[in-house]
Amino acid sequence: MEKTIGFIGGGSMGSAMIGGILQSGLVPKEQIIAADKNEPALLSLQERFGIRTTQSNAVAAAQADIVILAVKPHILAEAIPEISGQIQADTLVISIAAGQAIAAIEALFGKDIKLIRAMPNTPALVGEAMSALCGNPNVTQDDLQEACALFQSFGKCEIVTEHMIDTVVGVSGSSPAYVYLLIEAMADAAVADGMPRAQAYKFAAQSVLGSAKMVLETGTHPGALKDAVCSPGGTTIEAVAMLEEAGMRSAIIRAQRACVQKSKDMGKTG
Repeated sequence: MEKTIGFIGGGSMGSAMIGGILQSGLVPKEQIIAADKNEPALLSLQERFGIRTTQSNAVAAAQADIVILAVKPHILAEAIPEISGQIQADTLVISIAAGQAIAAIEALFGKDIKLIRAMPNTPALVGEAMSALCGNPNVTQDDLQEACALFQSFGKCEIVTEHMIDTVVGVSGSSPAYVYLLIEAMADAAVADGMPRAQAYKFAAQSVLGSAKMVLETGTHPGALKDAVCSPGGTTIEAVAMLEEAGMRSAIIRAQRACVQKSKDMGKTG
């Protein structure tokens, strides 16, 4: 990709995306610039990735062909006026702020722009993100393809309609946290049964990784894959019965829908 990418915000999501892009080789480090008001955050980005950094959002936006808004949702109202004058007609703006609708972001810019709303997740750092994109009417198919290439450099990407973005927040944007809880709980149980902590994390994490890969690569329904592990009268069905009794599935559904509702509420108040 022969374009300069400017990140407005260098926190956990921004740094994960930068790491994923660089690891993929899509663009060299010289074509990435990141802005953040937090100097320690900039020093961390310099040390980890060797990219250009600045404390000025306007400087980063002026040098970029693609501007990625990677700040917290409540910071958008402060950051966008700082860069609006630097956004040209052919600049592609991508926002990853949860709960902030395209219309609300357009209003903050106060002019016609090419805007894509995106929702990636932090596994971008290891090249395994799941991202969703949707664009405003000014975004062309070429723009969408370019954005997809960017997000596919650190994982998988799907184009969705904007009304699905809040659902995406629940099922992929925030869900790594749910999975980390699962891994931590599995490891705790293994430690309670005598396994060393580091080894317990490895066994639990690899099992989650392998199971997810089975779903993606075989195309088999998760329920059928679960059934295949549950031998009659065996150990696995005993564990599954206990999880059902504890309400694991209903807890996950309720938690994820609460996440989606929070994203919707943020959009109403943002």
